Amino acid sequence: MVTPSHASVPSRGPAQAQAPGLFVAFEGGDGAGKSTQARLLAESLRAAGHEVLLTREPGGTEIGEKLRALVLEHGHGEIDPRTEALIFAAARAAHVAQAIGPALARGAVVITDRYIGSSVVYQGVGRALGEDAVRALNEWATDGLWPDLTVLLDVDEAEGRARRTAGEAAEDRLESEPDAFHRQVRSAFLQLAAARPDASLVLDAGRAPDDLAGEIVSEVEARLRARRAASAGTAARPAEDTAAGDPAAGKRAHA
Repeated sequence: MVTPSHASVPSRGPAQAQAPGLFVAFEGGDGAGKSTQARLLAESLRAAGHEVLLTREPGGTEIGEKLRALVLEHGHGEIDPRTEALIFAAARAAHVAQAIGPALARGAVVITDRYIGSSVVYQGVGRALGEDAVRALNEWATDGLWPDLTVLLDVDEAEGRARRTAGEAAEDRLESEPDAFHRQVRSAFLQLAAARPDASLVLDAGRAPDDLAGEIVSEVEARLRARRAASAGTAARPAEDTAAGDPAAGKRAHA
């Protein structure tokens, strides 16, 4: 079970604490519609003039995509839970260092389909490795970077499987786990979101895609406005501080 200690997880790690961009992650069970909603959000923000990095996990980098194939595709032999967790963490380390971190530093909006929450839930809870151990591994791999906002699309295991098997694509290694596994995953995702309420948006994945997209865009735009306002306030303070210590400087600053 996800413990209350998640409430104290910072949104940003030491290396990204001052990054001006906004980091949004989509989480949820397989078949929840994360990829669709991530794409719709990216399209809306780009149309509004924002720089957007739309990416996914595992993946997002050359090495990450190779690790994705290794850990998710069938036919690579047995992958025990610890090895699985380490592969996901390795792909995530490259993702943050090579793609997410630089984009945030440029002021871009980063939108990722899955992030640390998936490892805490799938490997920590689903594979019974322990959510604290998996979270610590991934915080080390990412220098403590957590999303500013996690959008959790909640879907029950039966609906998720029906959506996954409706097309021609075969289920990957994790998708093909039994319904009991996915039921546990769903519960853990909801607990993880409840432990970080200020950084989470939980939505019923059964709603119409356009309705979901509208609510997600509104939430992200509100956070972007708040980020801009905070940045403007920070930029104004040095002049005010200088004026407080040097009246003459204050006159120059406001001339």
